[in-house]
Order: sequence, then structure tokens, then C-alpha cells
Amino acid sequence: MKKLESVEQFQEFKNSGKHVFMFSADWCPDCRVIDPILPEIEEKFSDHTFVYVDRDEFIDLCIEQNVFGIPSFVAFDNGNETGRFVSKDRKTKEQIEKFLTDLPA
Repeated sequence: MKKLESVEQFQEFKNSGKHVFMFSADWCPDCRVIDPILPEIEEKFSDHTFVYVDRDEFIDLCIEQNVFGIPSFVAFDNGNETGRFVSKDRKTKEQIEKFLTDLPA
């Protein structure tokens, strides 16, 4: 998974291709629970590029994107938001895969 390095990079990724942004933080226990399954999910949904967004490093971006709970996922396809799975609740592999499966092709 790529790690977001700047707000400019977010705009670049968001506007070019299919990207899923995972908003997370190192201290978040619910985020750490899904870490082991993420490589498998990335492989299964390889038509999207997955990008890790550190909530603490990019708090203004989180506010701009209305992401107030983590872990959360927001998907874009060439600048258009195609889906969001945003809440403060722990997410299971099945829930994440259903979210990704339900995104427009």
C-alpha cells in the first residue's frame, strides 16, 4: 500500500485512475486489526491503487473529506467519488470486500 506524502499527491491520485484511500493512524487498534488482511484485499481488488492516509498527519484533509472516524475508506475514479465506508467502527474483511465489490465497475 502506498503512503500518502502530501495533499498535492492526494489530488493527483484522486484525479487519475481508481484509488482507494484508507484513512488510519498508527495508534488506532481497530486499524491495526485489519493490517494483516490488507495485502490480500489489495491483491483481490488490484484494479484499484490503495493509499494509506495518516489521519494525524493529514487532519485537514480528513476534515475536508468528512472523515471523522477511522479506519475509513474513500474510493475515487478519475476525480469522482465512487464510494465511502466511513465510520469509527472496526471493519471486518467481509465488510471491506463488500464495500469494494459494490463500487461501480
